Amino acid sequence: MSAKGKIKFEEAMQQLEEIVTNLERGDVPLEEALDQFQRGVGLSKICKETLQNAEKTLTKIVEENGEETLFENESDSNE
Repeated sequence: MSAKGKIKFEEAMQQLEEIVTNLERGDVPLEEALDQFQRGVGLSKICKETLQNAEKTLTKIVEENGEETLFENESDSNE
């Protein structure tokens, strides 16, 4: 998958949904189903990595002095 790093999250999700729909129909030849399944696993990994990176970014707060702090720690101290 040479375009692995270039595919956008939304595109990967759309392709993954299409693969799932095709496989759920059950009328795909075995070899094609295996190829689609493997492609789906790769797309799933891309989506997972993208979401994990987004979560890491969103759980940090940049303080006024430029220092990053985990958002969870900040919210815990406010309770």
